[in-house]
Amino acid sequence: LHARYVLNLLHETRKHLKQLPNISHVSTCYSEEVTVCGDLHGQLDDLFLIFYKNGLPSPSKSYVFNGDFVDRGKQSLEILIVLFTFLLIYPKEVHLNRGNHEDHMVNLRYGFCAGLMTMSRVHGKKILKMIQNVF
Repeated sequence: LHARYVLNLLHETRKHLKQLPNISHVSTCYSEEVTVCGDLHGQLDDLFLIFYKNGLPSPSKSYVFNGDFVDRGKQSLEILIVLFTFLLIYPKEVHLNRGNHEDHMVNLRYGFCAGLMTMSRVHGKKILKMIQNVF
């Protein structure tokens, strides 16, 4: 995915998140169940397995992701792209809570920043700055 589209996605995500309250209230009123996930840590295969077993987010399938989306795994940016895209498509069904790994200092320590800079040498700094603004 070209950096221009990643930056646009991050901009729209930040705009959306700024409108939300600090605490998410999730109801089972519309969908009968809510899938709660945590600690993906850049493991895209784990996210795909969750979606395979439980179904994709939709008006009838709500998800709460309890942070720690990035660091440690090699596909942290891809995790953010997938989660942010679903958040924008299904804003009432996808809820993202910030974990301790959604912090710049933790990202420096556990490899997200370095991995992002390696992946995108030209636009890495811009993308990283925008991700930090989203966090």
